[in-house]
Amino acid sequence: MTSIPTTPLCPKIILEGTRLTGKTDLAFALNEHPRIVGPRRYRYHSPLVSAEWSGLSNQAWGPSLIDFGPELADPALETYRTWVRMFELQRYYSWIVDRFHLSTRVHQARLGRHYDFGWLEERLAPLGFVVVLCTRAPATFPAARAERLKVSGNPSQYDDLSTFVREQEELRAAAASSRLPVLELEVADRGIPELADAVADFLDERDLLRLPA
Repeated sequence: MTSIPTTPLCPKIILEGTRLTGKTDLAFALNEHPRIVGPRRYRYHSPLVSAEWSGLSNQAWGPSLIDFGPELADPALETYRTWVRMFELQRYYSWIVDRFHLSTRVHQARLGRHYDFGWLEERLAPLGFVVVLCTRAPATFPAARAERLKVSGNPSQYDDLSTFVREQEELRAAAASSRLPVLELEVADRGIPELADAVADFLDERDLLRLPA
């Protein structure tokens, strides 16, 4: 009979990166990776969170926690406070976040609005959160765009690849100032399983797959 671990796997991962870096595909893979969430014989509730959710207004594809305007700053920041409180209360569960506060910092700073998320990271750090920054060499963006255009419903958003290259550098700078452990993950010419294994290795090496009882 297989013994049941005395403490659960409960890693906490924030995936950051510009578009065309495969963050969402990696998030789904991590959420089913046996070294991240344990072996699963059936599929059940996925603990995935995203700052890209656009539920701040009654508008399809409206403002999110990343690109909200000043008029929505209060509910956006309250949502961050709500999420971190949920993470604290459910600290012994795994959480995978597809873009979060670093994306917000970068986008808002580009518009001259600067938000300090030091308070957020102070609360995330004791929970074992890490940042995985998905990046790709600038020369590989055209090939990634060609693949994305096969399925995209809004291909014009990928016309200017320099936007993504610039945002990638801004996210690198934001990650460099983070209080959380950061793994910069080069995604070009690597499959999702290999990338997921690299994230698992990073967490394992730092003893962040479980929290002390």
